[in-house]
Amino acid sequence: MTPALPLVRLGQGAFTREIWPHDLDPSFPKHGDPMPATAIANPHTLMNQISKGRKARPRRVMLYGTHGIGKSTFGAMAEKPIFVPTEDGLADIDCESFPLARSLGEVMAALESLYSGDHDYRTVVIDSLDWLERLIWAEVCADENVENIEKIGYAKGFSFAIDKWRSVLGALDALRSDRGMTVVLIAHAKIEKFENPETVPYDRYSPRLHKLASALVQEWADEVLFATYKVHTVKVDEGFNKAKHNGVSTGERIIRTVERPAHVAKNRLGLPEEIPLDYRVFAALVRGEDPSAAATSAPTTDNTAAA
Repeated sequence: MTPALPLVRLGQGAFTREIWPHDLDPSFPKHGDPMPATAIANPHTLMNQISKGRKARPRRVMLYGTHGIGKSTFGAMAEKPIFVPTEDGLADIDCESFPLARSLGEVMAALESLYSGDHDYRTVVIDSLDWLERLIWAEVCADENVENIEKIGYAKGFSFAIDKWRSVLGALDALRSDRGMTVVLIAHAKIEKFENPETVPYDRYSPRLHKLASALVQEWADEVLFATYKVHTVKVDEGFNKAKHNGVSTGERIIRTVERPAHVAKNRLGLPEEIPLDYRVFAALVRGEDPSAAATSAPTTDNTAAA
């Protein structure tokens, strides 16, 4: 017998929407339609679609860090990468890329060509997000006929930009789900004042994006990785029973995968808190393999220059 009542009602007033079983499962008969024999024999079709266990899918990776540390090289070492450049910084890296994108439309055209065209690329790299944000702001300004996004009242310009960010992320999701491509997003770092409600405010590294865009991309990404130099502290005796601690860098480039007071980061795979700045190591950990062998193996591309 067809249910007389919907599963749930959403909204209120004129915006109420009823959700029926056929909205969730098209094979379920609509309200008032006769119940087919297949549905009577197996009424709980949604229960039969429950999945279990982890499913390997291409990663959505955001890597941010200071200038020149090797972020672009990280992307170039991914499997069969193609760059969508929004800044001119790939001259010293052996990689394949689209022409420098000078508008949001050119970025979206590159992503569309990857979606519909014939190619064997396995990774799309956007380099960089903070320059992409400038292109997004420029399009918002053109839409609103203003010279500066801050001239749009009540900070609405940054909210308008979020809709365009969602379009970019939606295109990247389509490449991931339909073309099986890994996504690597490169961004520079900034130091921001973080207002922690549990402590006094403190400085930390974060992606150099507007706070609304940064929050959206961080939530969307599977991994948010912070590229930095490994620093040790040494105690220096100044005499008269006084001492101070100095930071000493070894020059070793690393990735932080877990958020700490000094930086933003996250991962959904239980990665080690610190790994080398080497895509081969990251990929081995994603596959559940021994990363030490990956670090000494030949790179997946011929790219070796840092950028």
